[in-house]
Amino acid sequence: MFRKIMAHLLIVALCLLFIGVPDVAAKSKEEKAAEFAAKVKTEIAKLGIGPDARIEVKLRDKTKLKGYVSQAGAESFFVTVAKTGAETEIPYPAVTQVKGNNLHSGVIIALSVGITLAVLFILAYALRD
Repeated sequence: MFRKIMAHLLIVALCLLFIGVPDVAAKSKEEKAAEFAAKVKTEIAKLGIGPDARIEVKLRDKTKLKGYVSQAGAESFFVTVAKTGAETEIPYPAVTQVKGNNLHSGVIIALSVGITLAVLFILAYALRD
């Protein structure tokens, strides 16, 4: 009896091993690079373009660029260094890390509400009798 149960469990385990388990093979480097390039592209699109879209980019060749996004295209984007005005074209797959410094609308709204409340509090305190 015990052998029958063990045999059935072994058969079920083998069936699950070969049939029920999805392929969990690791992605190739090209697939990972393409996914990361798409992620960088969406982050650049969120950040926007112009002097307010400040960015710090690390490239695969270990260089760093600081400036702002002046143009964004389908295959690459341009970073302009504010001090020198030098513009550098960067293809999305060449990027390893992106740090954007941009005030999003939520931050602007929170700052506006905070400043308004502070002014109202000061006025209420000054006008109390």
